Amino acid sequence: MVDFNKKIYILDGAMGTEIQKRKVDPSFFSYEEKNCEGFNDILCLTCPEVIKSIHEDYLKAGADIIETNTFNANYVSAEDYDLSNEAIDLLNYKAAKLARTIANKYDALVAGVLGPTSRTLSMSPDVLDPAFRNITYNGLFKSYRAAAENLIKGGCDLIMIETIFDTLNAKAAIEAVRSISKTIPLMISGTIVDASGRTLSGQTVEAFWQSVKHANPVSVGLNCALGTEQMAPYVSRLSEVSSCAISAHPNAGLPNELGEYDQSPDEMAAMIRKMAKNSGLNIIGGCCGTTPEHISKIAKTVKKMQPKSTRVPFEKTLKLSGLEEYSCDGKNFINIGERTNVTGSSRFRKCIKEKRYDDALQIAKRQIANGAQIIDINMDDGLLDSKEEMLNFIKLIASEPEISRVPIMVDSSKWDILRTCMRWLQGRGIVNSISLKEGEQSFLEQAKEIVSCGHAFVVMAFDESGQADSLERKKEICSRAYWLLVENGIAPSDIIFDPNIFAIATGISEHDNYAVDFINATEWIKKQLPGAKVSGGLSNLSFSFRGNPYVREIMHSVFLYHAVKAGLDMAIVNAGQLTIYESIDKGHRKIVEDAILNKNPDASSLLLELAQETSGKKSGERKTNEEWRAESPAKRIEHALVNGIDRYILEDVEECYNKNPNAIEIVEGPLMDGMNIVGDLFGSGKMFLPQVVKSARVMKKAVAWLEPYMEKDGGSASRGKILMATVKGDVHDIGKNIVGVVLQCNGYEVIDLGVMVPTEKIIEEAISHKVDAIGLSGLITPSLDEMVKVAAALEKENYPVPLLIGGATTSKVHTATRIAPKYKNTVYIRNASVAVSEVNNVLTNDEAFKEIIKKYEKIRNSRKPNNRKYFPLEISRGNRYRLESEAVKPASTGINRDVASIEEIRDYIDWVPFAMTWGLKPKQLSEEVGINLLEDANRMIDELSKTVSISYSFSIDRCKKNNEDVTVYREGKEKTFNFLRQPQKKSSTKNMSLSDFLHEEDWLGTFAIWVNGIDEKAKEFKNEQDDYRNIMVQSLGDRFAEATAEWLHQQVRIKHWKYIESEEHFDNKDLISESYKGIRPAPGYPACPDHTQKIKIVDWLGIKNEVKLTDGLTMIPKAAICGWYFASSESKYFGITKLPKEYLDDLQKRNELFKKYRSHLEQE
Repeated sequence: MVDFNKKIYILDGAMGTEIQKRKVDPSFFSYEEKNCEGFNDILCLTCPEVIKSIHEDYLKAGADIIETNTFNANYVSAEDYDLSNEAIDLLNYKAAKLARTIANKYDALVAGVLGPTSRTLSMSPDVLDPAFRNITYNGLFKSYRAAAENLIKGGCDLIMIETIFDTLNAKAAIEAVRSISKTIPLMISGTIVDASGRTLSGQTVEAFWQSVKHANPVSVGLNCALGTEQMAPYVSRLSEVSSCAISAHPNAGLPNELGEYDQSPDEMAAMIRKMAKNSGLNIIGGCCGTTPEHISKIAKTVKKMQPKSTRVPFEKTLKLSGLEEYSCDGKNFINIGERTNVTGSSRFRKCIKEKRYDDALQIAKRQIANGAQIIDINMDDGLLDSKEEMLNFIKLIASEPEISRVPIMVDSSKWDILRTCMRWLQGRGIVNSISLKEGEQSFLEQAKEIVSCGHAFVVMAFDESGQADSLERKKEICSRAYWLLVENGIAPSDIIFDPNIFAIATGISEHDNYAVDFINATEWIKKQLPGAKVSGGLSNLSFSFRGNPYVREIMHSVFLYHAVKAGLDMAIVNAGQLTIYESIDKGHRKIVEDAILNKNPDASSLLLELAQETSGKKSGERKTNEEWRAESPAKRIEHALVNGIDRYILEDVEECYNKNPNAIEIVEGPLMDGMNIVGDLFGSGKMFLPQVVKSARVMKKAVAWLEPYMEKDGGSASRGKILMATVKGDVHDIGKNIVGVVLQCNGYEVIDLGVMVPTEKIIEEAISHKVDAIGLSGLITPSLDEMVKVAAALEKENYPVPLLIGGATTSKVHTATRIAPKYKNTVYIRNASVAVSEVNNVLTNDEAFKEIIKKYEKIRNSRKPNNRKYFPLEISRGNRYRLESEAVKPASTGINRDVASIEEIRDYIDWVPFAMTWGLKPKQLSEEVGINLLEDANRMIDELSKTVSISYSFSIDRCKKNNEDVTVYREGKEKTFNFLRQPQKKSSTKNMSLSDFLHEEDWLGTFAIWVNGIDEKAKEFKNEQDDYRNIMVQSLGDRFAEATAEWLHQQVRIKHWKYIESEEHFDNKDLISESYKGIRPAPGYPACPDHTQKIKIVDWLGIKNEVKLTDGLTMIPKAAICGWYFASSESKYFGITKLPKEYLDDLQKRNELFKKYRSHLEQE
């Protein structure tokens, strides 16, 4: 239909951008009496004239292909709008018909768009449950099939599967389209999300192509997320590996801070010219931010350029993929890891049966670390639900990039398991196995189904008469299967034969030639069946010698030596137990070799004798690795720093100093060499924060020993002095401490003023120490105002050093709009991972602040006045949430106070925020770095349990409410809490306030938790210059407070309020995800951003002597939390963001404490 070799075809541009420009009346975003705001596709039904005009504008601009307005028009995405399936079917049909009608006027093509949907098959939406998916493959398949069917009925020439962030979603779409039509041209377009060059689900462009090429698309390409300049190298890589036309429709540059696109048509067209010239293109268009003006300019620019030739030779090599491409071309032998097979590994089987999936994943990781290039997964066991276990494990693997980077072999004797589970592989894997056992028709149907899902497959030498147990039978079955497949259109490169490795030396003479037959069959297949591969299950060979790992290992090595020479491509092996052929004892090797090659009739008997002699001998022993201690002192120091080993550092530094009594040279030499390696590894993501902090501990010990000598010599090895402080009113400093450690690791001297530091002291100390930069940190919103004060004071003092801004509540936009105008040499530091590069830049590059100032000016200039629409307060109150359930009467009321032991709350600890404090992703808790960190954390918990105490107080009291005010009563006393209400104009949802979850007369709980001893212990470690344990203690303190809050809330629900009888069915994951009834919001959080309520809670609970509040309303001890208990089953969390003046004025009238702190809730 289309020859993409003739010219470069022009695709249209963004639909959403054009819809926004037309300012469509909100009434058109309604269908079936449902609010469809944000669902642009619905305009095909409600306002087709707008969509028609956009199509026509792009066609007039020069588009050869227009896309239907159906990006979200599928059953799955439409669930967000509660639209019927019938509505979506109609929408797709009408969208296609609309585009077809207008395209006919311009002799253009129509591409029916299938978007990625709002769900993902490869990733869990729940970080705590990596195997969970909120959509099934079949569900997504049906959604795509219905959409594609109606797009084709409506007149589309092509189907475009676009903006693919998860390739598994795309594979469901491919299968859906091909189930309707084998011939309709398919365009496939992926999305590379950032400079990593990968999709959101982790695939490289090469792996992406291998995963989708089975669709035989007319084009493959990239769109969205990146501008032309950023996308170009990935388009080039895709062009190199693919065998079809190449498309690209990039964004109009990268979005600015407000999410808008600024790249002009001329700028974009110039970049596309360069891309087309360097990468080769057949189809070019635009995505986000592009307009008909962009398309017009692009069309004119590429009009005379030559397209990429799509006549690529047919691929003969077997190529697979996980997150990365794996080519079998040029590989001498491919290891397929066998240990994730319940029939071959008792340890793995035990893990699966006991649901110890983390341990099972570790087995898979070890296989890959030991050299497996593919992993075999088999769950065939009579006591397991094999299909469910296979599916579960595949989903778990998807969240483990160390495992999912390699291709997967799904292995089962049951076709039902294979056909279901192969569809859950994002990459191009291997299905093991099918055979002629049930006849040719069944065999062909299975092969075609596997290929339609994008996988290669293993063919067992097995037919209607049984397994092939002789050379002639192996040749006969494999030849028959090969030609049957090839003549029915199956590529030889997709075929892998397993001619059956059987056990030898069993005592039955008929078995003695089994290994020879396999080797000879392999050689025959490679010569007579071109393009096919050969594989086998290696452990079967030595089945008779179970229990003797030594003999089994050398049998496998000897067999592979001969089989690989004969042409064996791959085998299922224990990748960690393959001995080098030449290293085997020659006498033992001869005995094994004679048995494998069936050289003499006594070979089996001799092998049995060898097994008896070596019984109990292990295949290998782990050695302690202390070889580094034999290196020079300088090299030992470097090794100790990189590996965080402080055991020998003082003696090594002393030895180094005795050889070269120059302390500065030692710091600048081996110590900085080691820390430079640490910095490089951390910057490249190959080392993690806990390891960096351990390295810093070693460095500090070394420098402390050298300091007297440096002072004597009058020198310094510092790259610069940085003063760091948590601003006045804030006591949180974990993040500051972490950044400080990372800077120290990179040679900076850090002067840490601690927490609650007034502006005057920051300026005074900076001048006194002649620092090169000042770093400010803060966690709570009032800290932002303090940072502005410091900036203004620096400007007034005229002390021209860089001001570094960081902390959880800070942002680049706030820094640019609020702080930088007060002091121009200000830079925002996002986190520890970028701290060093940012500081290096501003201290060593004279032009650095020119660029930063320019960027911040651009942010300020682009900040538009807030155009959000708000209800007047009384209207919001009229749109409040109204409870339908009755008030929940508590079993007991009044105040309670007690202590909790660490052991009581230990099981309630949520380790995910702990991991994030240390710069780790939650999944890394199951990797080596995370396991080591948790071991250290648990040792520290054991130590803290002797000195730390956790106190709590809570009260359940009668209450009355008046709009957003709630007054509690107890024994003649009362206290009024002042809540806020959401102000935004809403049509279908309510303007919520926490007070809405109470009846006019009801009960409200208040609570506070504080951990005693953490601050003192952290200070003790800090004085000892032990940053690792200092940060460890502080981060555990936060976890203790949160875990106690979780534990105490459960106690209140069950024992005190008693609105539930038991939560025995809840595990910690359920508690963390708040699956229970009721909520416990806290002041300063989204539902109640007013921190002054902390003052009232502390007073109401009578704990003023135990819990203090800073001027910035931070609680002391640092590890502390307070809030309220709402018992209604209808209560839920929500957010309040910007508040208009009327709402703030009202709060100030109701709450006399608020006036002092109003500024942190003011709109910018």
